Amino acid sequence: MGIELERKFMVGELPAAPQLGDGVRLRQGYLAEDNGVELRVRITDAVAVITVKAGLGLSRTEVECAITEAEAMSLWPFTQGRRVEKVRHRVALGGHVAEVDLYDGALAGLRIVEVEFESESAAHGFEVPTWFGRELTGRSEWSNAALARDGRPDT
Repeated sequence: MGIELERKFMVGELPAAPQLGDGVRLRQGYLAEDNGVELRVRITDAVAVITVKAGLGLSRTEVECAITEAEAMSLWPFTQGRRVEKVRHRVALGGHVAEVDLYDGALAGLRIVEVEFESESAAHGFEVPTWFGRELTGRSEWSNAALARDGRPDT
């Protein structure tokens, strides 16, 4: 079983284009949600995966399995009304990597950054860069599943 330790922030100011890089276009759709458990399919040009996430906050259970593009496309219609499109950029931050998501479609203009950690102490000791905005960790209305289902929160 995999555990994801992750902090999530709004992006205050984007890093310079060379640091941000090209990014990877991805789309993800949610097949089901129940009592804090999410089942999603994610598709990029290179890979398709199905993921189960459970829990809320800094530490969540995450199990991810590669599937074929044909399998992903057969599941995609079942995500209607629960999808996000974004370009993900990976930015090096010392010993960490910031995943900067620039959303498209109905969420165009939304910019969120996530950083994963190996331990809770590393997560709590992380020095937040000045370009990060307010923290969203643990705020369920800012989860990708909620964004896909409900759109951008007003808060």
